[in-house]
Amino acid sequence: METSKALLEIKHLKKGYENNIVLNEISLDIHKGEVVVVVGPSGCGKSTLLRCINGLENIQGGDILLNGEIISNQTKNMHLVRQKVGMVFQSYDLFPHMTILENITLGPVKAQKRNKNEVIGEAEILLNRVNLIDKKDAYPRQLSGGQKQRVAIVRALCMHPEVMLFDEVTAALDPEMVREVLDVMLGLAKEGSTMVIVTHEMQFARAIADRVVFIDKGEIVEENSSSIFFTHPETERARQFLNLFEFDAVKGVKNK
Repeated sequence: METSKALLEIKHLKKGYENNIVLNEISLDIHKGEVVVVVGPSGCGKSTLLRCINGLENIQGGDILLNGEIISNQTKNMHLVRQKVGMVFQSYDLFPHMTILENITLGPVKAQKRNKNEVIGEAEILLNRVNLIDKKDAYPRQLSGGQKQRVAIVRALCMHPEVMLFDEVTAALDPEMVREVLDVMLGLAKEGSTMVIVTHEMQFARAIADRVVFIDKGEIVEENSSSIFFTHPETERARQFLNLFEFDAVKGVKNK
């Protein structure tokens, strides 16, 4: 990756709950336009890392910087930070009493004080891009899981974030709905969006990642390009992790 100043810098990050250390000395730089995929076993701290970046968790040590400014453990300005660091969760968190268009435009109009008509126009363009323009006046209960997740992505994009965080966004979806969400994310990557993605979808990770960060027991065990990590992992722990997914894939084929 280029040696220019990183857009997002994580320096010696520590996060714990009482005596349980969840993240230990995590240091990571993410550059503008880069797609970083974070993988690792369940409970290793992947989602906690995203929540720390987005300010949903306080940290016990280290710093998180965006464009050279510290954004970790903010108290007064965290709402401004979250406008720059968008996050999409497993659960869609759409307001059930609002239409899809109202869900998308609420933040830009209320929090960013942007012109309502301009925001509506942008939201409609984004909805059209993810093939949901015909659902703009529908309510969340009328959409499938995959459709709701695409709406959640559009809602985050409409805030014009500098970095997008995705936390296992396909985990709650039926298999046939996963593809439509991943296609949207692949499109964002091609357009140069800066993204940090936590996922268990290894084929997707291999396709979209510029860089893969493998975390285990709260520490970065390996960090490498997608091509190297998935073909020639440098650590034994990463090889063990990837072998589990290869075994599951073969087992799935045999069980058909």
